[in-house]
Amino acid sequence: MRLENPFKRVERLKRVQPRPQGPQAERVPPGQFVTERFPVLTYGSTPRYESLEDWDLRVFGRVQAERRFTWEELMALPSRTITVDIHCVTRWSKLGTTWTGIPWRTFIAQVPLDPRATHVMVHCDGGYTTNLALEVLDDDDTLLAYLYEGEPLTPEHGYPMRLLVPKRYFWKSAKWIRGLEFLDQDRPGFWERYGYHMEGDPWKEERFGE
Repeated sequence: MRLENPFKRVERLKRVQPRPQGPQAERVPPGQFVTERFPVLTYGSTPRYESLEDWDLRVFGRVQAERRFTWEELMALPSRTITVDIHCVTRWSKLGTTWTGIPWRTFIAQVPLDPRATHVMVHCDGGYTTNLALEVLDDDDTLLAYLYEGEPLTPEHGYPMRLLVPKRYFWKSAKWIRGLEFLDQDRPGFWERYGYHMEGDPWKEERFGE
């Protein structure tokens, strides 16, 4: 499969005009349209796992001690199921999606942070990264998600685990997460380096940087 140049993709999206909003307009951020589909948007190949025996999630950077969580250790943590709306920077919104995963607040309680930590760089299989502030992640609806609509994530949507941050455009809800690097300052990830906004708040239409 031929991959679209990231810079050209950003420039193309800047030219897209906002679509008309429907009757659920109060739940739809500016410039979005509602879809019943769940589009698959990926830059690069899709990881596929036959087994999770060797899978782990690395925690490093501004932490008091680096750690690798096995799948079994993560599955032993309390989980939560939530229903939220999601919004993609490519202008689609999908309403009422249901996810199950480990609440961020539950997970982060297992990680003694360096007091200087302010941000996280999320690292994923395939080299994808994205940045988030700790204060953004610190919310009831942020999950390390592994079920969608009661079923394991498909490979295309992030199996075995993805981040879910509904308050940000969906590129921040990174698929195939494998590492969380805690930082003492903000730093751009993959799409942010190609022109996407550092914050990505859909209600402020923070699609692109200056």
